[in-house]
Order: sequence, then structure tokens, then C-alpha cells
Amino acid sequence: MEMTRHPEGVTVAVPVLPEGLSSEDVILEQRELVEDLVISQGDGSRVFWYYTPMAMAFTAHLDCELCVYDNMDELSLFRGASRELLDFESELFGRADVVFTGGMSLYEAKRQRHHNVHSFPSSIDFDHFSKARVIDADPDDQASIAHPRLGFFGVIDERMDIDLVREVASLRPAWQLVMIGPVVKIDPAGLPRLANIHWLGSKSYKQLPQYLAGWDVGFMPFALNEATRFISPTKTPEFLAAGVPVVSTPITDVVRPYGDKRFVEIAKSPADVIEKAELLMQRPREPWLQRVDRHLAAGSWDKTWAAMHMLMFESLDTGLSTTATTRTYFPTPAE
Repeated sequence: MEMTRHPEGVTVAVPVLPEGLSSEDVILEQRELVEDLVISQGDGSRVFWYYTPMAMAFTAHLDCELCVYDNMDELSLFRGASRELLDFESELFGRADVVFTGGMSLYEAKRQRHHNVHSFPSSIDFDHFSKARVIDADPDDQASIAHPRLGFFGVIDERMDIDLVREVASLRPAWQLVMIGPVVKIDPAGLPRLANIHWLGSKSYKQLPQYLAGWDVGFMPFALNEATRFISPTKTPEFLAAGVPVVSTPITDVVRPYGDKRFVEIAKSPADVIEKAELLMQRPREPWLQRVDRHLAAGSWDKTWAAMHMLMFESLDTGLSTTATTRTYFPTPAE
């Protein structure tokens, strides 16, 4: 188990396995490594926090005082999802004391499956992303790109409407589309290679405000398919914190509340995207930004965590000591 200790108090444990193991042996090896890890933490109160039901394969036999299922996406609808995932999720719902969902559409889909489900839409690290409002220098690989710029950051996979990106770029050849993020589960050869589409690859979290600072409009070209049916994109409030106006396709958790409150413009077609982007480039930002900041202030990560923490304590028969608690998180493979 490869252990990395961070100064904030988080230890990340990554199982490192030899190549060539069968799927059964992979589970057995992870099971042994996690058992050793849990034993090494002593007898303090133990919280298991699951981001993926697949971790049940090697942790279901372990005891904990509190089990949290943080359901961030409908993983079963993603390309390549395991057939076992739904079975493990049913098992996890049976074990969990409290369930959090990453947005209202997921909450509505899961609230009948557990007695203690709560929606927590994504917040943002406001101080980090708001740096974009005062940065006036472009990164080297963006400096030569002309304006106006429409920008996207995030994983580029089956959730992106590639045809929409291509058509917007074709209809407005003077506009520059800046696309940041890794290409995952789709063939990079299928990405449109027009002169005004710039695929800049992955950037670190730390670098993102530098790129956002140079964008005229944020572009969220999500496809409307099974993989996006329940998503609640974290990048929505991150764009807003950066002071970048946004055009998005009609993803439910973007329409509610961001579209309804006119924080984000919603577009269904290439012509709609162009119309809304032109509107945003002409609109004064300051009145809009004042309303955005009031909204974002009500949903900080600190407030989200405080509400989650209270629900966790309420889910326990007896109180946990806040100074002697081991929290074990089981992230999705992408994390």
C-alpha cells in the first residue's frame, strides 16, 4: 500500500498490485491491503465513506461505526460500467447509515431507495477560482490564441457533445474554442480538428484560474444522454466564481437553479449557443457578478461540510469523538 501523508491531515493509500492477476485475485489482494490498513489505525471510531459501490467487493466484511454513501454520479450509466455495480450499490444502500447525492436529479432518483438521503450540490473553492478575476497574463500555450474565446475544462469523454463543438466552431470561425482536459473512453482521432478549436490537454487544478482569466465565455457542451442524465457539474459554480459567464446545454442540475436564476444561459442548438454567447459578450458583467457572488456565498464547502457532519452525527446511535475518528474514503477509480 503506497501511503502519502498530506499536511492537511489526509493520508492517501493506493494499492499497488502486480500485473497479470486475475480479477478474483485483484479483489483478494485489495481486501488484504485494506484489512492491514484498518488494523494499523487502531481501535478508534471508524467511518467508511464510499464514492463508489465497487469498493464493497473488498470492504463489505469490515466493521465501522458509520457508513456514508456519497453518490456523486449515476456510475451505472457510464460507458464501460461493470455489470456488478448495481448489485454492489443495492448492498451499499443496505449498509449505509446516510446517503448524500451530488445534485437534485440524483436525489430524486435515489430518495426511494434509502430512508436517509440528502442532496448536496457541488460547491467551490471560491478563493481559488476567484483569482481568475484579477489575473491579466495568459499561460504560454493560450497567449497566442485570439479573442473571443469560449472555454471548457474537464474530462473529455462520452458526456461531451462533440458535434455541437464542431458546429459552433464552424459557424463562427473567428471565435476560438479552448478545450482543456484529458480525453477518456473516446477515440481522440474523433475530435474535430478545426483551426479555431484548441485541444490543450490536461492542466493542474492550480493552473485553472490562469486559463479561465483569459476566457470571454465558459462553454459547457454536455451531450444529452444516459451518462449526463443525473450529473451536477462542479464546473458550473467554478466558472461563476472565476467571473466567467457561461453557456450550457440543458442539463437538469444546471437549469435548476443556475438557468432559472439567469446565472447561466441555456442553449439547445449551435444557433442557440452562438446567440447566447453573443449576448453574454455584450452584457455588463458587474450587476450579474454581484448576484452570482450572493448565491455562491450561501453554498460554500464549509457550510456543506457542516451540514453533512451534523447529519452524520444524527445517524449514529451514540456520539463519535471528533478527535479520535478514522475516516476511510473509497473513491471512484477516476479519483
